[in-house]
Amino acid sequence: MRNLKFWLLIFALLFLGSCLTIVDKTGQVLDGSAFVEKKTSVYEAYSIKITEVRNKAGEQSVIITLDNFPMMKIRGSYPDAQGLFYLTSLDYLGGNEHGWNEYSLDIAGTGRLNIAEDFATVAINPEIEAVQISSGRIHRYDTRITGHEALSSLRNRRERVLALSSWITERESAAGGTSAKSFEKKWKPVLFPEMVSKKNRPVNWQQEGDPWVRAEDIRWNTGYTDRTFPEELKQVRNSGTLLRDWEEALSWIYLEYEWENIKNLLSRQIILQKKK
Repeated sequence: MRNLKFWLLIFALLFLGSCLTIVDKTGQVLDGSAFVEKKTSVYEAYSIKITEVRNKAGEQSVIITLDNFPMMKIRGSYPDAQGLFYLTSLDYLGGNEHGWNEYSLDIAGTGRLNIAEDFATVAINPEIEAVQISSGRIHRYDTRITGHEALSSLRNRRERVLALSSWITERESAAGGTSAKSFEKKWKPVLFPEMVSKKNRPVNWQQEGDPWVRAEDIRWNTGYTDRTFPEELKQVRNSGTLLRDWEEALSWIYLEYEWENIKNLLSRQIILQKKK
């Protein structure tokens, strides 16, 4: 009977919410984390939500989420009497066609969160320091990667994601109001002209005498790589690793690309209304 209830719950979750929400909820049920914390209050404004939670030990904390970045949760301590609270982690869960990446990134930052009976105000210092990924899991096809193997893979991927998002930002700073879909549409032809139709490829991306190399069953124009990419991304692209990162962690790349805009948004004083 317990097994039947479990699978009925999984079935229900698979038909609720967006794709990222499906991955999030299903993953939480499978590892039991969905039942560790209890929501006590929810405050909302525009696309921002702050949720007060309490764990089994009675300790309170807060979770900040943004509708435009459903892959991300920013966690913080419960504010003191003066409203001071500390950011503790950025939790990421991003799905792809064959699975998902999940990690907790330790961060250091401060903010002011004043909670009244019917509303709350929040403003976060934009000087947020990312420390290191402290835990994570990878689900790829039927394989679930955990422990040190997952941690090593996620940390290495983060280095590549940071290098890529930094290079993209240097070419064109992130403009507020973009979406992951428009980001993908614009940058996939630049990163992988071999993977898009001829009409969408950059002008003169292929030149006479360009050398080619095959990796991941794709012929890569290494001449284009040398003319376009910085040194730290050349081998990543020519080996097909950049394509795997793009396919498996696009929302992660987009999150890093928009990170400065996210910090600027949260640094404003925002008034949120209590919903629960």
